Amino acid sequence: MVKFQTVLQRFAEQGEKTGWTYIVVTSDLANTLKPSNKKSFRVKGFIDDLPIAGVALIPWGDGSFIMAINAVMRKGLHKSAGAMVSVGLETHDDFVIEMPEDMAEAFSYEQPEALDFFNSLPRGHRDYFIKWITSAKTEPTRATRIANTINAASRRIGYSEMIRDIKARK
Repeated sequence: MVKFQTVLQRFAEQGEKTGWTYIVVTSDLANTLKPSNKKSFRVKGFIDDLPIAGVALIPWGDGSFIMAINAVMRKGLHKSAGAMVSVGLETHDDFVIEMPEDMAEAFSYEQPEALDFFNSLPRGHRDYFIKWITSAKTEPTRATRIANTINAASRRIGYSEMIRDIKARK
């Protein structure tokens, strides 16, 4: 496990990342976690006293990585951009997000060929869809998200393209 202290940062105008709170994991630290790796990977550990698991480190282009600090994590930390945090990270290669039963049932019943496309996506891309569905606060929202996911998979488009399409239709 690598341990370090860093400052919570926030993007101002960075396209789709605008408003994100994040930390930087330097290239030296990232290389200690996963030597010679240049692709996104999952980690577990802690930020201050908050345990984390399955969080993605996203390559930043100069050998360093960033880790988004979502709203749930920020609330658990009781901190915002500019605050100092203590971090401990290790790789979490065995992290798996299971497909919810209602989503699997809808795929098998409605669109088996869409499931083939969905399963051909990289694991991280499938996880975006699953997290989006499981984060729904109401059953009608969840059902709509499952339908949108199946529709996107049947059209052979990924998560970000689907979200842009949904926003364009509103």
